[in-house]
Amino acid sequence: MNKENTSKLWKIIQEAGDYLQGQLPDHPNHPKGRNPYAHVALCVKDKFQASYKDIPDEKFDEVLKYIQFLKENPN
Repeated sequence: MNKENTSKLWKIIQEAGDYLQGQLPDHPNHPKGRNPYAHVALCVKDKFQASYKDIPDEKFDEVLKYIQFLKENPN
């Protein structure tokens, strides 16, 4: 992904993390609470099989839709 899109995407990941703060379900591996920023970044990496920086530019809109899905479905 080009530098401009990478920057935009990171900002959107941060905004999604802000939104999900306190909404993720409890998990025994995270007794002090879950990190919503890491959750969003990891979900993107799992779905697209690449770090958000390494996803092709042509999938930018698809990544945005997926992040919106994560916000709407915090479980």
